Amino acid sequence: HVQLVESGGGSVQAGGSLKLSCAASGGTASRYCMAWFRQSPGKEREGVASLDFNGNVYYHDSVEGRFTISRDNAKNTLYLEMNSLKPEDTGMYYCAFRHGYYCYSESWTRGYNYWGQGTQVTVS
Repeated sequence: HVQLVESGGGSVQAGGSLKLSCAASGGTASRYCMAWFRQSPGKEREGVASLDFNGNVYYHDSVEGRFTISRDNAKNTLYLEMNSLKPEDTGMYYCAFRHGYYCYSESWTRGYNYWGQGTQVTVS
């Protein structure tokens, strides 16, 4: 059973940067489709970025060019580097893993099996 623990959230001013981490245990991270989601008060949860076994990455349009998803196989950890942060990036950020090596462009925001507890990001 995969367990995910996020860290790295915090409060920053607009234009600042944060790097989120998601430490995985109970499974080899690189064998899953891995993703970051976020949810703001009053809004639905949305996919932010995903990364799969083959290195394919997908991003929400609003973060393209500002956020970078990556992983460290040796540490079994997924990352989300966030630059040029905007107030609208505020929310609880969750990492999630889905069974299967590939994320696919048409379905990378759906069907995740394992979720972390979330880490708060506040941009003012």
